[in-house]
Amino acid sequence: MATADGRGDGIHIGSVHGAFAIGDHNTVTHHEGGGAPVPDPAQEELLRAVRELRDDLARVVQSPQVAALSTELAGTETEIADTGAAGPGRLARLRTALADAGSVAGLLASGAAVGQAVAALVGG
Repeated sequence: MATADGRGDGIHIGSVHGAFAIGDHNTVTHHEGGGAPVPDPAQEELLRAVRELRDDLARVVQSPQVAALSTELAGTETEIADTGAAGPGRLARLRTALADAGSVAGLLASGAAVGQAVAALVGG
């Protein structure tokens, strides 16, 4: 039960750091680090594979298909880093870019790893 302070007010809060709730049936969730997304292991695996494939593609002969795949890989890496996950649209575009650059991506172990990670996330 609250008691009145010197001004006659029932509740006085000086300063608060972090998160708090007042009242019945309230909950508080506080994420350290500015609310950074909690990493999903499948997305983390995709991010690792994407980075490895980007490194490998830098060493192959460039073609329009390889350039398009590189662009999708860069976008995927950014999306996962910013939001914690690659969305369904991004995964679909990445899958298409992998298929289009299949002759190059299929020769690289990192290409197969990205394909497997995407398949695990989209279910097939």
